[in-house]
Amino acid sequence: MPDGKVHELPIVLEADSFDAILFDCDGTLVESAPAWHLAICNALHPHSEPMPRDWYFERLGLSPADLMDDYETVFGNLRITREEFFHRCTTGYAEAAHALEEVTIVADVARAWHGRAPLVVVSNAQRVAVNGALTATGLLPLFDGIVSIEDVERGKPEPDIYLKAAEQLGVAASRCVVLEDSHEGLTAARRANMQAVDIREYWTPRWKR
Repeated sequence: MPDGKVHELPIVLEADSFDAILFDCDGTLVESAPAWHLAICNALHPHSEPMPRDWYFERLGLSPADLMDDYETVFGNLRITREEFFHRCTTGYAEAAHALEEVTIVADVARAWHGRAPLVVVSNAQRVAVNGALTATGLLPLFDGIVSIEDVERGKPEPDIYLKAAEQLGVAASRCVVLEDSHEGLTAARRANMQAVDIREYWTPRWKR
């Protein structure tokens, strides 16, 4: 499937340099930012101020809770509960999942290493959203597990979620390589003492054209 790339270089990993590969989901495996923004705006309407597109895109790596903390600081308090807001977001995103597209240059890494090394998706999103995105793009069978925001108290840029993945795999953090697309995600990986690959050096999403 087309993935909106402006340029593409192969992501090559050295086999003897790691024991597991950890993948972010949104923006790394799946180009999902526009779908998430639409789901957020629909969840806010008509109860709260809309979330500007560019403002949201500057904060793509934040956990849902941190994103809404920033939103309420700038735009005022939500007029519905956060629980209801997150439910509406997740439902709206799931309804749009059929239109999601894989980021082929990253998905190809998973295809190349499937069955050769443990592959885990590590995301600040809720598990149901990650499952939906990977199912819609046909990528779910490639992975050995998912670690989501529900599994830790602190999301990226804190290292907890990546350390949790390494713990579950029984692999030393320094022997994990992480593929990420955001400052927050890369910071989390490096704080966890993991090898970090910034996929933005290899690929540009459609919405940045």
